[in-house]
This record gives sequence, C-alpha cells and structure tokens, in this order.
Amino acid sequence: MRDNSHMKSFPQFNRAYAGAFQLGRLTVGLVSPLEAYLNEEFPTLERHLERAKMAEELGFTALWLRDVPFHVPSFGDVGQMLDPFVYLGTLAAVTNSIGLGIASVILPLRHPAHVAKGAASVDQLSNGRMLLGVASGDRPEEYPALAADYDSRGTRFRESVNYIRATFDRFPKFEGAQGRLNGHMDLLPKPISGRIPMLITGGAQQSPEWGAENGDGWITYPRSLKVQERTVAEYRGRLKNVSKPVVQSLYVDVMAKSTMPARPIALGYAAGTDFLCKHLKELEAIGVNHVALNLRYNNANIEQTLEGIAKDILPEFA
Repeated sequence: MRDNSHMKSFPQFNRAYAGAFQLGRLTVGLVSPLEAYLNEEFPTLERHLERAKMAEELGFTALWLRDVPFHVPSFGDVGQMLDPFVYLGTLAAVTNSIGLGIASVILPLRHPAHVAKGAASVDQLSNGRMLLGVASGDRPEEYPALAADYDSRGTRFRESVNYIRATFDRFPKFEGAQGRLNGHMDLLPKPISGRIPMLITGGAQQSPEWGAENGDGWITYPRSLKVQERTVAEYRGRLKNVSKPVVQSLYVDVMAKSTMPARPIALGYAAGTDFLCKHLKELEAIGVNHVALNLRYNNANIEQTLEGIAKDILPEFA
C-alpha cells in the first residue's frame, strides 16, 4: 500500500469540499430529512427549512440529500422525497455556509447533461457549496420505469462520470453512448471554481482501482471499526500521490442522558452523546473524514437532539 502521509491537505475544489473534508480530521454532517419516521411512513418535511438553517448555525458542516426517484416499498425509504436538485436550490437560498450534497445521484437513471447542469446551477446559487455524490443504483425496480438497462448500469455510470467532467470545460468535445459534444456549443452555467467534486458511493460496479483514481473521494456505509479501518486503508493504498476524503453515514438515536450506553440499531447506534463522541473519535483515528448522521430512527425531539450534538460532540471536532 502507498504511504500518503506526506500529503498536507486534500485537493481544493470549492467551499463545501474545503469545509467538510480536512486531512487527518473528522467533520460531522446530517442526512435530510431532519426528522424521524418509520419504514411504513413518509417524512412530513415539517420545519425542514428551519432545521436546515439551525444545522448551519450550530456548526454542522454539510447537509446531504438522496436521489430516490420512485417509492419502492421493498426498499423502505423515500429519502427527502423532493427532487434533490430542486431542493438544493431552495436550501442554497436559505443558508450561507453549510455544504450541500447529494449522496448520491443515480447516474444510470439520469442523463449526465442534466446532472451537470443541475449541479453547476446549485454550485452557482450557493457560492461554491455543491458536493456531488454519484452511484450506480441499487433498486432494480426503477430501471424499467425509465427504460434503462440494469445489467449495463456500470458502463453507463462510467460514461456519465466522463461526460459530466467534460462539461466543466468550455465548448467541450466528448463522444460516448449518451451523446456527442462537438465543441461548437457549451453547457452553462459552469461551477464557480471550474469543477464540481464528485464522490463515488460504494463500488458503483467499477473496479476498486477505477473508483480510487476517478473519484474525488469515497462515500461508504458503516462497518465494524476493525473492518472499516482495513477498508479505508485499502482505499487509500490505491491512491496515487494524492489523498482523498472518506465519508460514511451513521444512523443515530440520541438518548437524552449523555452517559447512556450504546445499543446497535440498523447501520448505527442508539446511545448517549458520550459514546457517540467516542465512536466518532475512533472513526477519525482510522481515517474517516466526514460522518453524515441520519436521524430517521431518533426518538427525541429533533431540535433538542441537534442542540445536544452541537453542545456535546461538535466542539470535539471543531
């Protein structure tokens, strides 16, 4: 494995990337919607804009949306329901500094020109706060609805990444299965800094080497600490003379008493802030750079929970 310890910082792309990802440090974000709901329920989006502004004021570094085109009951989650690019445009108007991300756009189900234009539009509206997670998709039921082939999603994903990157240039030239850019027309607007950072979620039907080389970071799911340490080290070992951030999600049910011990829940923990802070410190020590907390299973009042995390946890990662 390569030793990237000589790296001083991550590459600089835009405000959100610089704020959320710091070499050797962990920052804390949130997954929208900022509310609790059960598998058989839909989020109400109650006070969603007020809570987004509150998250920014409390010091969370990023707010992440998801791309869930259809309600697939067997999947059990509809995310924030609103189209992510439309919603990010609204969030850009009511916030000033928090990073705005999608984790992640299902590239095989969208034309890359539309993704590129939507992401650059959000980046312009937010003054450089767009983070673009990209994925190949894991809900086979959605593909027939969009006349898309599930088995070839890996090829379409790879071509979409290349197409989107091509649009960052002026009057780009690009040719692939999803279209030809002939150099005689341009896609506007452009990202403020010239490029939107793209973080690859999971394996995206690609080789680990391709993901490490072509992503501007990696989004993954929670694992046991020992397994996650090995997984992060393997990812970083594939990088060539550059370091890139690692992001993971974590479902939490934050107990009112800070000293409450941890109890496992799906992809996370029900626990007091003492344990959660300790666990985040352990993730920081193994090289995770950002954790996006998901409050879907949280039983306490959301505003009080955000304030509790901000009081007991965020100062440890400032």
